[in-house]
Amino acid sequence: MTDRALPQMMTAQSAAESLRHLTQFSQAIGEITSIPATAERVLSEFSEMAQCQQGALYLAEHERADFRRLAAQGLSSTEPAPLTISADHPLVRFLATHRQIADQSTGTRIAADAPLDRQSPPLDGMWGDITIPLVNRGRLVAFVLLQSKPATRQLGSEPIELLTAMAQSAANVLDSQLICEDLRQSQTLMRRTDRLRSLETIAGGFAHEVRNPLTSIKTFIQLAPERKDDAEFMLDFSRVVLDDVYRIERLIQEILDYARHMEPKLTEEDVNEIVSSCLYFIDVQARSQEIKIEKELASELPRVMLDRQQIKQVLLNLFLNAMDAIGKKSGTLRVRTSKMMKPEGDIWVQIEVQDTGCGIPAANLERVFDPFFTTKHDGGDNEGTGLGLAIAHQIVQEHRGNIHVQSAVGVGTTFHINLPSHA
Repeated sequence: MTDRALPQMMTAQSAAESLRHLTQFSQAIGEITSIPATAERVLSEFSEMAQCQQGALYLAEHERADFRRLAAQGLSSTEPAPLTISADHPLVRFLATHRQIADQSTGTRIAADAPLDRQSPPLDGMWGDITIPLVNRGRLVAFVLLQSKPATRQLGSEPIELLTAMAQSAANVLDSQLICEDLRQSQTLMRRTDRLRSLETIAGGFAHEVRNPLTSIKTFIQLAPERKDDAEFMLDFSRVVLDDVYRIERLIQEILDYARHMEPKLTEEDVNEIVSSCLYFIDVQARSQEIKIEKELASELPRVMLDRQQIKQVLLNLFLNAMDAIGKKSGTLRVRTSKMMKPEGDIWVQIEVQDTGCGIPAANLERVFDPFFTTKHDGGDNEGTGLGLAIAHQIVQEHRGNIHVQSAVGVGTTFHINLPSHA
C-alpha cells in the first residue's frame, strides 16, 4: 500500500462512519413524537459531536416573535443562557441570514462547502461560543448554542460537515412536528367552535328543564313560613325540593363537562342513554319548529367504550343539522339504535339519524365531511361554518368507527354512525 493510499482509505472510512452516524441520528429522532424529547436528543447529539459540556436549544415560538429555550444541559442556576431570545436579536438575524454553523471562540463562520470567514455571529453579552442554525424551507426553525471550557476543543472540517447534515435532519423533523402541533391546535379550536354552537341549544333546553324544579322550590319557600308546624308537609315537600336541587346540579354539571371537555376520555357508556340525553336537549327547539321526534332504541344494546362528551357533540351536530334541513315546515326526526354483527364476528352498535328535510344534492354528498364545506349560505342565524360534520367524522374515526350518509333531494337525509363494542 502506498503512502498516498493510506490517507485516502482513512478519508473513505471517516466518510462511511459519518454517514452511518447521520443515518442512525436521523432514524432516532424520526421515531420521536414529542417536540421536547426531540429537542433533548438533538442537543445531546450536537454537544457530543462538538465536545461541549454545556448547551441549549431554542425553538421558534408558535405565533410569537421569539425563540424559547426548549432543552438545556450542563447549566447551573447561575448560567446566563436566557429562557427566550427575540427574533429581532442580532444573533437570530445573523443565523437566519447566514444559515451556517459558527465558532465564536475562533472568530470564524464555518460552512461545509465554503472557506472560513472571519465574520462571527454577534454573541457579545450572550452565552455560548458555537451556534448551529436549524433551517428548513428557508425558515429558521431552531438553533443550538454550545459552550465548552476554554481550549478543550476546536471544530474541524469533518465534524462541521456532519453537524451541518445533522442540523438539516433535525430541522426537518422539528418543523414537521411543529406543523403537526399547529394542526392539533387548529382541530381543538374547530371542536370548541362547534361545541359552542351546540351549547346554544343545550342552554335553551336547560332553561326549559330548570323552570319546573325552580317553581317547586319557589312554592316551598313561599309556603314554608305558614306551614312550618305541618311536619308531614315539611317532610314530603322538602324531599321533592331536594330532588329538584339535585336535578339542577346534574344539569349544570352536564353543561360544564360538555363545555370544558377536550381530551378524549373513554368510559363504558350506554349509547341509548346518550341518545336520549341529546334528544332531550333539542326537544324544546324541535317542538317550536313543529318537528316530531321518533325514537326507536334497541333493547339489550351492548355498552360501548367511548368519550361521552365527544359522541354527544357528534349527535347534537347531526340533530341540529336535521332540524335546519327540515326548516320552518313540519317534519320528522327519527333516531334508531341497533346491534350489528360484523362478518368476522365482532359486535358493533349503530346509531341512525334520519330526517325528512330538503336533502343533499348527489354532487355534494362526497364533500359533506370536508372541512369548511357547507351548503348553508343564507346569511342568517343558521349559516354554517362547514366544521360540524368534519369534526363529527374525525371524532367517530378516533373511536375506531365510521360514519356514512345517504340523501335524496326533497326526501331527506340519513346518517349512520357505527361504533365497535367491547362486548
